[in-house]
Amino acid sequence: MKPAPPKGPLMFLRWFCREDYLDEIEGDIVELFNRQYQQSPGKAKRQFTWNVIRHLRLEFIKPFRLAKQTNSRDMFRTYLKVSSRNLLKHKFFSFISVAGLAIGLCVCMLIIQYVNAELSVDRFHTKLDKLYKVVNDRYQQGSRVQHSAMTYSGIGKAMKEEIPEVETYCRVTPYRVEVISWSDKKIADQRTIAVDASFLSMFTYPLLAGDPQSALREPNSIIVSEKMAREQLGVKEPQSLLGQIMVFDTDSLPYKITGISKDIPGNSQLHFDLLLSYVSLYSQSGNNQFTQADHDFTRPSFWQYIQLKEGADHKTVERKWAGLNTKYFPKAAASGIREVFYLQPLEKAYLYSDFEYEIGRTGNYRIVWSLLVIALFILVLAWMNYINLSTARSMERAKEVGIRKVTGASRLELIKQFLTEALLINIIAIIIAVCLTLLLQNVFNELVNRELSIGMLFSKQTANTGITTLFVLFSVAGIFLSGFYPAFVLSAYKPMKVLKGKFTRSVSGVFLRKSMVTTQFAISILLMIGSFVVYRQLRFMTSQSLGYNMEQMLILRKPVLSNAGEAFMTHADGFINTVQQLAHVKGAAVSGRIPGDEVFKINNVSRTDIAVKSQGTMANMGVDLRFINLYQMKLLAGRNFSLLDYNADFAKLDNLIINETALRQLGFASPEEAVGKSVMAFNRTWEIIGVVADFHQKSLKSGIEPVLLLPNLLGRYSQFSVKVDPQHLPETIEAIQKVYASYFPGNVFDYYFLDEKFNRQYSNDYLFGKVFSLFAALAILIACLGLSGLSLLTSTQRTREIGIRKVLGASATSIVLLLSKDFIKLVLLAIIIASPVAWYMMHLWLQDFVYRIDISWWIFASAGLLSLVIALLVIGFHTARSAIANPTKSLRAE
Repeated sequence: MKPAPPKGPLMFLRWFCREDYLDEIEGDIVELFNRQYQQSPGKAKRQFTWNVIRHLRLEFIKPFRLAKQTNSRDMFRTYLKVSSRNLLKHKFFSFISVAGLAIGLCVCMLIIQYVNAELSVDRFHTKLDKLYKVVNDRYQQGSRVQHSAMTYSGIGKAMKEEIPEVETYCRVTPYRVEVISWSDKKIADQRTIAVDASFLSMFTYPLLAGDPQSALREPNSIIVSEKMAREQLGVKEPQSLLGQIMVFDTDSLPYKITGISKDIPGNSQLHFDLLLSYVSLYSQSGNNQFTQADHDFTRPSFWQYIQLKEGADHKTVERKWAGLNTKYFPKAAASGIREVFYLQPLEKAYLYSDFEYEIGRTGNYRIVWSLLVIALFILVLAWMNYINLSTARSMERAKEVGIRKVTGASRLELIKQFLTEALLINIIAIIIAVCLTLLLQNVFNELVNRELSIGMLFSKQTANTGITTLFVLFSVAGIFLSGFYPAFVLSAYKPMKVLKGKFTRSVSGVFLRKSMVTTQFAISILLMIGSFVVYRQLRFMTSQSLGYNMEQMLILRKPVLSNAGEAFMTHADGFINTVQQLAHVKGAAVSGRIPGDEVFKINNVSRTDIAVKSQGTMANMGVDLRFINLYQMKLLAGRNFSLLDYNADFAKLDNLIINETALRQLGFASPEEAVGKSVMAFNRTWEIIGVVADFHQKSLKSGIEPVLLLPNLLGRYSQFSVKVDPQHLPETIEAIQKVYASYFPGNVFDYYFLDEKFNRQYSNDYLFGKVFSLFAALAILIACLGLSGLSLLTSTQRTREIGIRKVLGASATSIVLLLSKDFIKLVLLAIIIASPVAWYMMHLWLQDFVYRIDISWWIFASAGLLSLVIALLVIGFHTARSAIANPTKSLRAE
């Protein structure tokens, strides 16, 4: 299949290009694109965009018809001609106005693409307004110990039975299938979830083939995604799979394909390759893992969704369920446990989630709305520039207005003239902004790690009507306001006053101009302070001690073609022993979870040696006997695991290690006291053989959790950690790969570095920091463009004064100070205004982090000083040139 050129640039080409040239031009650049795509797809797309822009020439632009009356058309042509001459005559000011507006519009279009993409997640579900996710907080002795998007399998069913407002419910749970066999193929890498039969009626995931009403009713029924059928199974006609059989390695049972789902939209929070009928979980013989999957209130391992009846209020459902809590959790109150359930609207599940165990990637509403505000700020800065420069040039244009009025021009005609000039500048800026957006699209996509395009601004699937309408209305209002204000100010001049030289600038006009300069710099300083705070917070998080050492830690993904239990443990032991003997390998271990992974928790952990038992909720990880030493965790008391502690049979394990937080939660006074004591977990007794110092399993956005380390290795979930010497990385990885292939033949050797994975938890914050810094720089640039124009205008208007002062003996330094002090006062005022606002906004942002920095005074001082220096450099360039000019020339000219 031939690669498709970028849609946006191609549409733009077809829009502007004359029909007699279009076929030839399009054919040439598409052919060039196809050739370049084989070598570098990214470069080919950029080059295609550039080629479209290159052909935006007068001879290729199609003629546009204007259905106007002859007189109106002639007048418009005259206005256009005069405006064009005026723009060309004052090139510097025209450049500043157009450049500022183009940058502002380009930034706005890029940010709104991102905002639309984030706001469009899950909006394609037709029953969105009726769908809710059941989420669960668990409190123990008054403290919240779990804030989870997963809950118990029985909740939805019980809500349907007890509360009339509930229409139906759907349970979703991951089903771990390592290998699927179909025909002669084995598929090892797929995403499988088990869902109730109501899934297809509640959510909008249409089927390409099969009956959505019955496809998931029977046990051992599965639906295959169109993407999996084509890419992993290699089937050209996915419908042909209907009725065929697949076999899962987990139970060796036959599963019948009862449906083919269409491709999942990119803006879905939930992605899957296989849908398994939920009834399969508890109807299979011998599958003890899911015996309670139909009606359970002990294992919070299921995502639950409910659909409310038309007009029902979810708060009513929450209140009614709160009254039923004691019925379904009769022993909770006696043990100090409180379960709280509430309903989260599906439309808020992506951006407004701070829950553990989310079903997919989540966004951050603060980042989205902050970026939108920044986009509007930058656009406002650009329009302020234009208004400021236009009104500041009033002295220059006063004579032009006076002469036009004396020769018969009415005020309305002058307004039309100045409006035409403003519209011309805005139209040029819009065209340049569109070109800039197309040019920077790939760079921006890499920055935000999304597949965005200019078409998303108006696409039905991704465009947020409210945001797009706001953007269009705001742009139109800004364009007209930036044109109307200067037009009304300039057209209001009295011709006689102007021609007699008695014209002076109004106090209100000067005040407005100063206010705009102050506002521009206040916004720029605010963004600058924000960038400093984000950068410091990220640096703080990545420099803190996590309680273990993950430097140069290579993580090998689990060998999927392996059996769990003793066979895997034997292979894993042999693999690690061999790897540890390799040169440049400093150690290796195997574990069920690694730092940065989401770790599941168990409830009802309690001590056995005291009469009043306080139950706790704790995370648990299976680790081998090398894990603690490899990660350099600190053992505070007791001992590490030994070979005797391990057994393939989970029921025969009876020793564990706890961390300090678990120690405190269980009520032990010291690590030494805990060693040798017993706890109840997984409904049986375990002996504490050691206590390790606290460590951060997750990012510093979360607090430290109580953790139980178990000598348990379930082969299908395990990962290998290998510490390597960075000086000899290529040859070390190659050697490890050979050993891996010998112990786990047929498995794909896949690896990554742990610090990269761990830091991905901060990806949203890194994105925020990068985008914030970039747009802060652009805001400063736009403000400086305006300041540059104003300082040049000021020094030009005061040429005579400067000449007289120099003749009377004033030095160049004193003249520079004289011309600069007014602007410096405005920048100082901007620092005072921006600082408290910036503190408040960044204080709110920092609340997302459990571990955070203090906002120091020097951040404000640095931002203020930097903006002052930039302003001085911009102003100084023009004022110094005026100050060192020969006064006789300037006086003669005046």
